[in-house]
Amino acid sequence: MKMNKVEKSWVLYDVANSAFTMLVSTTIPIYFSGIAEAAGKDGVEVTQIWSLATSVAVLIMALLSPILGAIADYKGMRKKLFGISLAFGLVGAVSLAVVTDWMGYLLVFILARLGYTAANVFYDSMLTDVTTDERMNMVSSHGYAWGYIGSCIPFILGIALIFLKPFGLSTAQATQLSFLLTAIWWLVMSIPLLKNVKQVHYLEKQPHLIRDTFRRVWATMKKIKNNKPLFYYIIAYFCYIDGVFTIISLSTTYGNELGIPSEQMILALLLTQFVAFPCAILSGKLAAKYGCLRLIKVFVIMYMGICAFGFQLDKVWEFWFLAVCVGICQGGIQSLSRSYYGKLVPKEESSEYFGFFDIFGKFADFMGPLIVAASAALFNTSTYGILALLVLFLIGYLLLRKVPVDQAN
Repeated sequence: MKMNKVEKSWVLYDVANSAFTMLVSTTIPIYFSGIAEAAGKDGVEVTQIWSLATSVAVLIMALLSPILGAIADYKGMRKKLFGISLAFGLVGAVSLAVVTDWMGYLLVFILARLGYTAANVFYDSMLTDVTTDERMNMVSSHGYAWGYIGSCIPFILGIALIFLKPFGLSTAQATQLSFLLTAIWWLVMSIPLLKNVKQVHYLEKQPHLIRDTFRRVWATMKKIKNNKPLFYYIIAYFCYIDGVFTIISLSTTYGNELGIPSEQMILALLLTQFVAFPCAILSGKLAAKYGCLRLIKVFVIMYMGICAFGFQLDKVWEFWFLAVCVGICQGGIQSLSRSYYGKLVPKEESSEYFGFFDIFGKFADFMGPLIVAASAALFNTSTYGILALLVLFLIGYLLLRKVPVDQAN
């Protein structure tokens, strides 16, 4: 599929922010584990603290997303709010390169995570501005696909810094420099979107902006509740994306707890990115042939198997095997979930609807790490938390069966 200039600019932001996502699932938690353990925390405590910090960040954003999304639907507001959120994310990412105590590190991580997730609400809603319903599956899939492969460039450069330690750098200094490199990449690759993407669908500004925004949020909540297929879909999304986000966020802390060597985890997760690239593009093509919703169900079932296998994981090769399995599913389930939802919602209110899409996704990202943290606290291990994610995927699958296959059409 040949993309136009606007679609390419939109896809490039997936390349930009995926570099930060890569750090969140690999180097950042490993670096935090190092400074926290140096301060006297053991492996289980580190998993618990990091899970709680992740939950705090996503809970704050989940509460704000529908309101910010509703404001962004007004003429000229979407890109402004996107730019502000991007700035917060970049400041947090740069701060990760200079803060060295574990408490301060958690705070700037939360700041970076808030900016990143807020920008994604507006970015996802721009999908309705840059393409048509017929091309939406493919454009969304290309976004995730190129994001996976593009994020590897700053990540590999950062890993090279950490392993080679040029110019007499220590491991900690090289790691901090890799964070700074990622922030620069994030900024530079965001420029095409800031320059070329325009808000096509919008609502005219109202004289009482705040009051009207809250009224619209309440009205949209009732619309979603009364639209049964949309309601079932978004609740199902809440359940299954919980497991997806939790696996992304906590894979390295879980592997660290099980004693998997850090370099093995990083290389395995790098392999995930390379596997995800062709699989995300393939998922868009398969969705055009077999249907978007059907393919999402297949990925949910595959994730059930991943959770079951992860429960008994205790060997390095098993971590590598799961990395490949996650790579096959991850890009497809995220990109198709985004594009399918984009087809269901009214275009002129896409930011508000994607705000609700985000609130369900972020509350899921809150619940998943909280489940793992509770498992670590109650059983002194996170393995039962991983097994509990299987139940959430199962509930999501059963709810997806209530959504008519042709609903988006």
